[in-house]
Amino acid sequence: MHEASIMQNVFDQAFARLQQESATRIVRLRLRVGALAGVVPEALAFAFEAMKADTPAAQAELEVQRVPARLACRHCHREFEPETFPAACPNCATWETEVRQGQELDLVLVEFVREE
Repeated sequence: MHEASIMQNVFDQAFARLQQESATRIVRLRLRVGALAGVVPEALAFAFEAMKADTPAAQAELEVQRVPARLACRHCHREFEPETFPAACPNCATWETEVRQGQELDLVLVEFVREE
């Protein structure tokens, strides 16, 4: 399950940010996960729950924003959201498409608190 190593990387980034901001604990993490990123959001959530104990994120919540796939046809330039991947253009039926969106795997929010 490579989601565990991805979540470890997310925690590493979040904990580094926590130190930079002189904060004490993480309240929320938000990830953007593209449909074509090769990541199972439910497995990320499982890894998050398993790994957060005894860390500054022990009480944190994980939000996963799913990003749909979006392709563009190289011939007719139509953009579309495919039901499967790879996909032919629904306008001209060519298979020559490029990914415009859906490969994201980004940590977009680390919400933390400073406790005195």
